[in-house]
Amino acid sequence: MPSDEPLTAEHVLEFPGGYTRTTGPVIGRFLTELRAGRLVGVRTAEGRVLVPPLEYDPATGEPVTGEYVEVGPAGTVTACAWVPEPLDGHPLDRPFAWALIKLDGADTALVHAVDAGNPKAVAAGTRVWPVWRGERTGHITDLSCFAPEVTKIVSPVRSAYTLRAGGALGVFLEGIGRGVFVGGRCGGCGKVYVPYRLSCPECGLRIAERTELPGTGTVTTFAINNLPDPRAPEVPFVSAYILLDGADVPMIALVGGVPAHEVRHGMRVRAVWVPEDERTPSMASVRWFAPTGEPDVELS
Repeated sequence: MPSDEPLTAEHVLEFPGGYTRTTGPVIGRFLTELRAGRLVGVRTAEGRVLVPPLEYDPATGEPVTGEYVEVGPAGTVTACAWVPEPLDGHPLDRPFAWALIKLDGADTALVHAVDAGNPKAVAAGTRVWPVWRGERTGHITDLSCFAPEVTKIVSPVRSAYTLRAGGALGVFLEGIGRGVFVGGRCGGCGKVYVPYRLSCPECGLRIAERTELPGTGTVTTFAINNLPDPRAPEVPFVSAYILLDGADVPMIALVGGVPAHEVRHGMRVRAVWVPEDERTPSMASVRWFAPTGEPDVELS
């Protein structure tokens, strides 16, 4: 054998059939309760509850009282260590945490596995509950593991409903289908509102006069959005309030054909429509507003 190789010999210590030992009355009671799906501790002379039970109080060396106390089933993690790659013989075949768990009603902590899914889901203070095996034999493995307390759930939410356009909105959308913006002119104050409405919010009079407005206007204010939207040309995109020429109130629409960071207050824009044969009485017929190239308007 080369001199740089250490002298080694392989040894195996094995008890054929397994090593059998008696549990004693205290641990035996603990394991019997596990088989029944319960967790118990034993009370000391000073009133502390030890889990798992011991025959002697580790603080005083005195025998325990023999009074068994049901604890848990939930508990609190006091310390933990994450195991990213389980080994043969570990209680779980997926990443888990070894944890010290102080069961409700106990004064000491039990070491066991916590099936948390990821290391951020378990820490000191995490509340956990036991996960039992279906078939139990009176062994610590009857308690398969612990799992974090349920603190949130994900519920799919989908609501399907139909909106029917009212009289004023119907007039406006019918105009969109034709490629025009329909507004309403108040006979009292003379203000033009778009989308079309049936009454003037300023003087309260009924609006009877309809007027078609051009597809050009001015950006009065805008927001840059970074979340995807199926209507938007790209992300980030701009949604803006646009004051159509001849109107007295702005309407909201998308702005496209220009990088988001180049959109400005006072920018002149023009409506970009879908092809005429694709238009419907819907705002989807207006793709967005794009810059006209005209000088900006100074807003008061």
